Amino acid sequence: MVSSTRDRAAKIPLLTRFAVALAILAAWTGPVVADQQQRAFSFQVPKNDSAAAEALASQLAALSPRVNREEAALLAECAYATASQLRKQYRMFGTPIFNNFLVYHGIRKRGYCFQWAEDLLVAFDALKLTSLELHWGEADPGTWRENNCIVVTAKGQPFNRGIILECWRHFGRLRSGPVVGDADPYVENSAYARFVRARSAAATNRPVAFQTKMDGESETTHRLVKGSAKAK
Repeated sequence: MVSSTRDRAAKIPLLTRFAVALAILAAWTGPVVADQQQRAFSFQVPKNDSAAAEALASQLAALSPRVNREEAALLAECAYATASQLRKQYRMFGTPIFNNFLVYHGIRKRGYCFQWAEDLLVAFDALKLTSLELHWGEADPGTWRENNCIVVTAKGQPFNRGIILECWRHFGRLRSGPVVGDADPYVENSAYARFVRARSAAATNRPVAFQTKMDGESETTHRLVKGSAKAK
């Protein structure tokens, strides 16, 4: 009986040491796994935008001590690489307003301000960010001056503490800066962000014909969803 008790007593420190070792191993390997997940993405940032991407990464990391710096750099690279890709896809011509005219008459498929923001949001969501959050921003909604953007905050931060990412106003060139003090009075529309995400998820399971039809109805759908959100 005494021997059995001693055996159990000897096993307790051993189990404790084993638990501590597991905790230390998890602490070491956790960040490594996160970094490996982030490094699975690779973006080609145009050389002319490399310095701006680094500056944006620093802005994002400065939002909070809780922001993962690797994640901030990844999002910045994704933003500039995506903006560059969209400029080619949209085939921007003339001025932003004139390009809207081309989209309205079907000469261009996409290029409205909300379409820039939609495509940025979908691209950013694919990164599966954990220390940063994405919000839908809109200024002067329902008027001819309306403009849309994506606002990035640290996880749990309010919308007005975030950084604007917007492409339309500068003809496809990414614009960034704090929400507070911006010339456009952006407010959050979380309902439209949910709509964009739900539509994107549905489109991944639909044929190409569905995506083409969806693009054709984009402006009408945008107005209907915005109107519905205001009514709530």
